Amino acid sequence: MIGKVKTKYVCQNCGYSTPRWTGKCPECGNWNTFVEEIIETDKRKLSKTSSIKSKSAELKNISEVINSNETRFKTGIDELDRVLGGGIVNGSVILIGGDPGIGKSTLMLQIADKLDGKKILYVSGEESATQIKLRCERLQYDLHNFLILSETDLEIITAVIENERPDIVVVDSIQTVYRPEIESSPGTITQLRESTSLLIKIAKNYNIPTFIVGHITKDGTIAGPKVLEHMVDVVLQFEGERTHFYRILRSMKNRFGSTNEIGIFEMTDMGLKEVPNPSEVFLSQRNYGASGCIISAAIEGTRPILIEVQALVTATSYGIPQRTSMGFDYKRTNILIAVLEKKLGLFLNKFDIFLNIAGGVKIDEPAIDLAAAAAVYSSYKDIPVDSETVILGEVGLAGEIRTIPGIEKRINEASKLGFKKIIVPKNNLKNINVSKYKIQILGVEKIKDAISLLV
Repeated sequence: MIGKVKTKYVCQNCGYSTPRWTGKCPECGNWNTFVEEIIETDKRKLSKTSSIKSKSAELKNISEVINSNETRFKTGIDELDRVLGGGIVNGSVILIGGDPGIGKSTLMLQIADKLDGKKILYVSGEESATQIKLRCERLQYDLHNFLILSETDLEIITAVIENERPDIVVVDSIQTVYRPEIESSPGTITQLRESTSLLIKIAKNYNIPTFIVGHITKDGTIAGPKVLEHMVDVVLQFEGERTHFYRILRSMKNRFGSTNEIGIFEMTDMGLKEVPNPSEVFLSQRNYGASGCIISAAIEGTRPILIEVQALVTATSYGIPQRTSMGFDYKRTNILIAVLEKKLGLFLNKFDIFLNIAGGVKIDEPAIDLAAAAAVYSSYKDIPVDSETVILGEVGLAGEIRTIPGIEKRINEASKLGFKKIIVPKNNLKNINVSKYKIQILGVEKIKDAISLLV
């Protein structure tokens, strides 16, 4: 007699499961995200399997575990190595997402070109071998030990990996592959989760680094359940506009390094070109003598980056003024506007305010608060700020300028690029020797003091 088939409902966003369908997920709070799945119910089979596995399991004391010295190897692309934390870790699984046409596949081929001495298996579910060959010829990549497999059946893919034992595996993309034993279409939640799980198992068992290319949704997140990002070791996000040349590779998760690092690339006819000095890139088209434009210094990971903060304040034509920010936290924008109104007596309730970080980079740290506030003030008064001045500092609710980390790195970067003056929090000057810098360093305690130095 055939037993009754049991099912469960799994949230496609966070992976939460429940025996009954519900409209709102109690874990992540999203609506209509549950999908029905069939589950194993044979307890005798499960018990027998668990008994066999427990006998074959091998326990080790942590002191007995041998740590290999060759855990990483360089890709030959310095910007990628920086984001990965120093190189590729053997057996790691790296998920990379980005908009269509942003350069994900090009980056994978570029890795293969740099690592020409290693055997690389490129699994393509979207392009034929001929299309990949044409792209390599266009980019002038002379690849020798490069294997192409145009296949979507994961059973065939895993069999090829076991037979060939490549040094690196690239799967482009995870939304196209499927496991035939699962009765659902490629790209569905179940297929994505189970296919990724099998690829991770293969990577760990054979110690093969694996790159998984993933599509993204309209809101910029990697398509599929959120649990997909929890399963892999590294999550990289490729950002940028297709109409612009510059691309930003950002680490969203990294079990082997920092998640604060970014890599800057320029898309050219010959592929992705590294940008070793991003400060020059972001300041290459800055406006001189224009109101509402302020230079500040942010730190991404271990390196400082000079950026241009732009603000536009204009009279509103609506009853409620607009507040728009790009590359800067929207809530912090509203806080800075409130501080300017309270501490400097500005009346901004009848003005639209637009704040932008030039170059398309996103900055999360509060060290550029003072620059953003000064840009809004400059645009409101229509008074240009000295283009040779850099402004740093976190703005508190009482209008005080608070200390920021990495002040010496920021000062060195500003001095290296030829700026004459830098405004920093006064408390930061206690721990640095001002006389050793060629740039003029001014300390401020209140936002009012900073504005008086600028205008």
